[in-house]
Amino acid sequence: MQSFFKREQIFIMYAIVDIAGKQFKVEKDKFIYAPKMEAEEGSAVDFNKVLLVDNKGKVKVGTPTIKGSKVSGKVLEHVKGDKVIVFKKKRRKGYRVKNGHRQQFTKVLIEDIK
Repeated sequence: MQSFFKREQIFIMYAIVDIAGKQFKVEKDKFIYAPKMEAEEGSAVDFNKVLLVDNKGKVKVGTPTIKGSKVSGKVLEHVKGDKVIVFKKKRRKGYRVKNGHRQQFTKVLIEDIK
């Protein structure tokens, strides 16, 4: 009966990377939206601050980073995020302020985890 409920585990290699002070979980051939970088579209980028790597169930944790490991990617485009509305109001005072903001991101395709 136990074999009926047994699930097949699929291990996907992933890494936790520090990019501009934020941590991202990256996998090969996936996209991430990182804070805007000064790289041109189509250029290659390398991220050296790798905090954790999981390779087929074997987890390697850095102290704080893993020496000799890096994640390479390719810059696809620079995009803007969704608009955030900031609205301030004080009732019965006639005070209303409305501001909008769109954060800029860089779309990166992860090509390799070493």
